[in-house]
Amino acid sequence: MADELSKINSSHRKPHEQSGSADQRTAPETKPLSKVTLDMRADIAVLTINNPPVNAGSIDVRTGLLSGLTAAKENGAKAVVILGAGRCFVAGSDLREFGQPLAFPELPDVIRAIEDTPFPVLAALHGVALGGGLELALGCDYRIAAPDTKLGLPEVSLGFVPGAGGTQRLPRLVGISKAIAMICGATRISAREACDIGLIDAVTDGDLLEAALAFLNEAPRPKRPSKEQSAPQDGDGMIEAAEARALKRGKGRPNVAEAIRLINKAATTDADTALADERATFQTLRLSDDAFALRYLFFSERRAGTVEGLNLKTAGNIRRIGVIGGGTMGQGIVRAFLAAGLSVTVVERDGAALDIALEKIGESLKSSAQRGRLTHAACASRLAALDGAEDVAELASCDLVIEAVFEDMAVKKDVLGKVEQVVAPETIIATNTSYLDIDEMVSDLDHPQRVLGLHFFSPADIMPLLEIVRSASTSDSTLASGLKLARKLTKQPVVSRVAEGFIGNRIYNAYRRRAELLVLDGASPDAVDQAAQAFGFAMGPFLVSDMSGLDIAWAMRKRQAPTRDPNARYVTIADSLCEAGRLGRKTGKGWYNYIDGKPEAAPEVTEVIAQARAKAGITPVSYDPQTIQHQLMAAIVNEAALLLEEGVAQRPSDVDVTLTNGYGFPRWRGGPLYWAAKQDPTSLQADLDTLANGVGHGHRAGPVHKILALLTASNEA
Repeated sequence: MADELSKINSSHRKPHEQSGSADQRTAPETKPLSKVTLDMRADIAVLTINNPPVNAGSIDVRTGLLSGLTAAKENGAKAVVILGAGRCFVAGSDLREFGQPLAFPELPDVIRAIEDTPFPVLAALHGVALGGGLELALGCDYRIAAPDTKLGLPEVSLGFVPGAGGTQRLPRLVGISKAIAMICGATRISAREACDIGLIDAVTDGDLLEAALAFLNEAPRPKRPSKEQSAPQDGDGMIEAAEARALKRGKGRPNVAEAIRLINKAATTDADTALADERATFQTLRLSDDAFALRYLFFSERRAGTVEGLNLKTAGNIRRIGVIGGGTMGQGIVRAFLAAGLSVTVVERDGAALDIALEKIGESLKSSAQRGRLTHAACASRLAALDGAEDVAELASCDLVIEAVFEDMAVKKDVLGKVEQVVAPETIIATNTSYLDIDEMVSDLDHPQRVLGLHFFSPADIMPLLEIVRSASTSDSTLASGLKLARKLTKQPVVSRVAEGFIGNRIYNAYRRRAELLVLDGASPDAVDQAAQAFGFAMGPFLVSDMSGLDIAWAMRKRQAPTRDPNARYVTIADSLCEAGRLGRKTGKGWYNYIDGKPEAAPEVTEVIAQARAKAGITPVSYDPQTIQHQLMAAIVNEAALLLEEGVAQRPSDVDVTLTNGYGFPRWRGGPLYWAAKQDPTSLQADLDTLANGVGHGHRAGPVHKILALLTASNEA
C-alpha cells in the first residue's frame, strides 16, 4: 500500500471550478507521500492527514489526499474517512503558498475528486477545521466532530474570500444569512452549534475514528454532495440585516462585498457557475494589497509571541490569580482571568470597595449571560471561581499576583513590597502599569527577577493586546510564564523592554502630540479625527481621548513637567480642558460635547483653542485630510524607529502587531511600519521633514529608512 500511495496518478488530474490561468499552475511531481497515510478498516479506507503542527493543507497534503482516493478505489473501498492526526483536523491552507502561483493539485481539485468518487466520503473533525480545512470537510458527503471542535472560514479576515467552495457549499447547508455572518465575520463556531445549524451531521463524545466507522456502517450513506443541495430559506429581512452588519463591520473593504455577492449566488445560480466565479474572485483577491498586508500580520502575530533564545518550557503553571485593585481596569483583568478558567481573588483597600468591585464583576457576567454572550452555566462557573479579600496576605497561595492600583510610583512600590512578603518564592508578581519605570518599581524588592509587566488594554477582557514588559531583572522563566499566560488568555502578546509608555503608549503619545500640534497650528479636532478615520483608524485621536479620559494623559504630563524642556513646543489645550472639568465621556464633555452619547462640536473648546493660539502667537493655517494623515503617520513611524533603535521593541513587526491589536490601526494596511515600507521614500522623507518642523525644538529624528530596510530585508514586509 505504501508503494501505491507514493505514486501520483496524473490521470486523476481534473479541471476544477475556474482553475485559473495556465501560469498559475505547475505540473505535478512524483515524490514520496508522507503527509497522508491510508489504512483499510475492512472495506472503509481511512485517510489520515499528518502534517504537524496544525495539518496545514499544503501541496503535499493535497497530493496525498488525491492519491489516497485513488488508492482507496483500487482497494475496493466502499467509503472513505478523512481525519487529522495530532491536535486538529486541518487548521487551514498553507498561507505561505498564497503569494505565489498555486501548484496542482489545488484544493478544488481534491474536492472535485471527492465528489467524483463512487463512494461516500466522511470528514471526522477535531480540534479546529478552519479555512481550507472546513472547505475540505464541506466537500465531503458527511461530517462528524468531537465536542471541542471549532469550525470557521477566516479568509475574509486575511483579505480575500474562501476559494474552494466555502461561499457556495456553506450556505447550501446553513442558509444565506448564517453563511454571511460566519464568513464575513470570520467567526468560529462550536461543534454543537455547527450541528444545530446543519453544518455537521453529528457530535461524538467517544473515539472519533470508531464513531466515523460506526456512522458509515449503521445505515446506508449515499453520495450527498453539498453543492447539489438547496439553501435553506431565511426569514424576511434576515439576509438584508446580515449584509448590513457585515458591511459595517468590514469597513467597506472589497473582499467583504465580494463575499456577500458570492454567498447570495448560492440561492440563485447553479453551483458550477458560482464556484467558477468564487475561484476567479479568490485568485484575484489573494494577490491584492490587503491580502499581502494581512498575511504579513498573520505571521507577525505568531512571531511576536517568541523571544530568541527563550525556552518556553521553563514557564510555570499558573492556576490561581490575585488581583490587587478592583477599579475599572482591575475588574476587566479579573474577567479576563475568569474567562480563561482561572481562580481569582480580588483585593481591595476596605470592605465597601471590595463589595462594589465584586458586585460590578458579577453584574457584568450576568449581563453577558442574559444577552446570550455567555451561557448561564459558564457564568455560574466563573462566579464560583471568584472571591475577595481586604488583605494581601490572602494571596499567599496564588501562582501570580498582579497589581492594578493607581498609576503612582510610590503606591505601586508599596503594593509590590507587601506582596513579596506574603507570597511563595515561586509566585510571579506583575504590574499593570501603563507608563511607569518597572526597573525603578522593583529596585527595593528582594527578588525582582520574578516581576514583569502585564499591560492590559481597556476593557481588559475584550482588547486582544497584552504587552509583556521585561525589566532588566526579569528572569527567563518569568518571561516564559508571561507568554504562556497570554496564550491561555487568548491574548496577542508583544514583548517590550522598559521605556516610558513601553511600545504602544510611547508611540501613541507621539501620535497624539502631533495631533494636538496640528490643532494648535490651525486644524480643528473634528478635522483631525475625520482624517484619521478616513485613513482607517477605528477612532480619531480626540475621540479616543474622550473615551479613555483626558485626565489619564494629564496625570502623565504633570508627572513629566519638572523634566520638560522649557524650549519645546507645548500644547496647553488639553490641560485647559481638564482644568475646566472636561475629562471626556465620563463627564459628558471633553474635546466634544456629548448629547445622548453622541459627540458634537463644542463652542467652548473652539474658544480654548483660539486662546491657546493667541497666547502662542500662531496664525492658523488650513490642512487638507491627506496632509493630516501623513503627519500623523510620520509621527508614529518616527517614534517607532526611535524605540526600535533603543531596543524597546524586538523587531519592526512587533510594532505593527501592537498598533493593530491595541490602538485601532487598520489591519488591512498591515501596520504603520509595513505601510511606511510601501511608501515612496522621497515622499516619506518629505513628511518626516515636515514633522520635524512642526514639532520644533527637541525633535529627535529616528532612523526610519534604516528600520524600514531592516523590515524589508528580513522579509517581514
